[in-house]
Amino acid sequence: MSARPETRIAKRFAALKQQRRGGLITFLTAGDPNLEVSREILMGLPAAGADLIEMGMPFSDPMADGPAIQRASQRALANGMNVKKTLALIAEFREKDDETPIVLMGYYNPIYIYGVDAFLADAKTAGVDGLIIVDLPPEEEQELCIPALDAGINFIFLTAPTTDDARLPRVVEKASGFVYYVSIAGITGTKTAAITDIEASVARLRRHTDLPIGVGFGIRSPQQAAEIASVADAAVVGSALVDRLSANLDDQGQAKPTLVAEVLGLVSELADGVKKSTRTGDNA
Repeated sequence: MSARPETRIAKRFAALKQQRRGGLITFLTAGDPNLEVSREILMGLPAAGADLIEMGMPFSDPMADGPAIQRASQRALANGMNVKKTLALIAEFREKDDETPIVLMGYYNPIYIYGVDAFLADAKTAGVDGLIIVDLPPEEEQELCIPALDAGINFIFLTAPTTDDARLPRVVEKASGFVYYVSIAGITGTKTAAITDIEASVARLRRHTDLPIGVGFGIRSPQQAAEIASVADAAVVGSALVDRLSANLDDQGQAKPTLVAEVLGLVSELADGVKKSTRTGDNA
C-alpha cells in the first residue's frame, strides 16, 4: 500500500473523507485564453468550489487530449505561455491560497528542455503539489517520478480500463497523492463511461492501493460529477470547462466579458452536484 505524507493533497482528501463526500478536481490550461484571464479564473476556483486544481502546461503536441484541450494549448502558446510563466502563475496563487492543492498536468518534453532538477526546484518553490505526466510510464520512473518524490512533489499515475490486474501493481507502486483513473479508452472530452463500469473499476483499483482515486474523462454535468463522487474520491472535470471557456471567446479569440463568470459558474454547479452526492462502499 502507498504511503500518505502530509502534503496538501493528502490533507485535502483527508478533509473530504471527514466530510463524507467526494471532491471536485477542475482542469484548465494555464494561459488560456491569455495570462490575465487565466489568472483571474485560477484565483476564483477555490471560492467557486474546486477542491483540487489541475493545471495543464501548454504543449504543442498534447497526444492524450481531445480537440478542445488541444485548442486550449494552442491559444495559450500563441499568447506566449510557457513552463516558467505557468510556475510564476502558481506562485502568485500561493500568495493568496496556501491550502488548495495544485497539480500540474502535461508532457515530459517541456520539463526535459527546462531541466528536471531546475523544474522540480522551481515547482516546489512555486507551490506545486503534484505532477501528472501522461507520456511517462512507470518504467521511466527514474526520469521524473523518483526525483519528484525526492523533492516532496507527488507523482500521480494514470490507470485505464485496459490496465489489468497484472499491470496495476506496477503502475501504483510509486504513485502518490492520488491515482487518476481514466474512465474511457481514448482521448479527453469524447465520450462517457457507464457509472456501473466505473464503480467496478474503482473497486478493483482499491484492491491494489489505499491512495484516493480520482476519475476523469467524459464528465460534463453536475449529475455525472455527483455520480462519480459517490463511488470515487474525486471527479475530474476538464473538457467541459474548456468548452465553456471557448464558448465565451469572440471571433478574434479574445475573452468576452462573460467568460470568467461563465467558467466559474460551471465550477460552482459541478461543486454543488459533488457536494450533494452520497458516498458508498469503501470510500464512505
